[in-house]
Amino acid sequence: MAIKPSQIQAVLSHKRADFASFDSSTSSYLSQYREAWQSWMALSEADRDDWISRQSGDLGATPLEPVGSELGLEHSTGIFRSGLSWDNREQSLAWARQHIANVTTFAVDGSQVFPQKDFSIPIALVQIGWFENHHCEAGTYEKDILLDVMTPKDLVADQSQPMDRWINMRRFSMEVQRLIDYITHAKKRAIQQGRDPEKCLVFFDGSLILSFASMLEETIRSPYIDQVLTLLRASEDYQVPLVGYVDTAQSNDITTLLRTLDKLETTRAIHDAKLLDGLMRWGDRTPLMTCCRGDILNYYAEMRHRIAFTYLKTNANYPARLELPTWIWEAGRAEAVINQVRAEVIIGNGYPYAIETADQTAVLQSRDRQVFYRILQDWAEQENLSLSLSQKMVSKSRRRL
Repeated sequence: MAIKPSQIQAVLSHKRADFASFDSSTSSYLSQYREAWQSWMALSEADRDDWISRQSGDLGATPLEPVGSELGLEHSTGIFRSGLSWDNREQSLAWARQHIANVTTFAVDGSQVFPQKDFSIPIALVQIGWFENHHCEAGTYEKDILLDVMTPKDLVADQSQPMDRWINMRRFSMEVQRLIDYITHAKKRAIQQGRDPEKCLVFFDGSLILSFASMLEETIRSPYIDQVLTLLRASEDYQVPLVGYVDTAQSNDITTLLRTLDKLETTRAIHDAKLLDGLMRWGDRTPLMTCCRGDILNYYAEMRHRIAFTYLKTNANYPARLELPTWIWEAGRAEAVINQVRAEVIIGNGYPYAIETADQTAVLQSRDRQVFYRILQDWAEQENLSLSLSQKMVSKSRRRL
């Protein structure tokens, strides 16, 4: 039976006070944290460094980029203004082409089919897709996929862990390994294809700081961390820019810094992106900072303090979080890379075109799932394996092809 809108409206009206109270407390906290942000930005570089030197424990973030007003920073807000605005989309695309022309962008995404109760044995399908775009006059690009089938050996070897956990890990591993392979061969490929090997940008869809892994057992956590460390090292070793793009970030690195500075009350209602959103217009960004988060970064070895971040306003929602290895800043390439991200966002209408296209390439549609079920059934019969599917599943797979 369909839900009843009248009941939803009645319950919402009954609980209106809960929402009003939350909104009021959030507004109060937001004012306090914004005042603290302005106080932080008003400090001199020497005073900031002195204060940081006297702190211990998790600061969340420390400055990386100088923030003098002569560099374009607006001190009243602590924001680098982009000054970018256009009368129409054609003008914005013309700006994007200036900054992304002949820059090869690359992104990977993944999808999966989890084990079904209709199968007599556990089996899963994992697929990744990637998109390489040369942004050249010829319009050349590459899209492709790679898949893997996970067998009972992969899924039930350790029955203390849910099968979904192994599937998610396999998808993550395939995505990251594809990025690593691309980075390690990017310059060689560029030279072979007559392109500038310095003009390349690789997107990681998500945060390079794997906070979720801090909650995992060591045997599960280590493979995740090892793969990200290999990715970060490859980016630095081969000098190929890497950007972790987080569209809906709820990180608290800046708020942790401000809470320590002004001894503010901890609240889950305020996170970095919410704090900064009202201060930013499209294209604006925050100064680059080094992530000094505790917990998970303690496992990042020499990369513990080698990940920088900035918040970039890319659409009408909260600003996106960009994470990048600090070598990009040290090499003087940060502003160029951020402009390339802006260009990708313009092309993608508010979201990086490379990531969006990789997602479309990787996603497994309902028809793909039915094809998988049909092939699996036919293959099992051919190989005389005792794999059976429920009659309901067989019926669906045959009717929908």
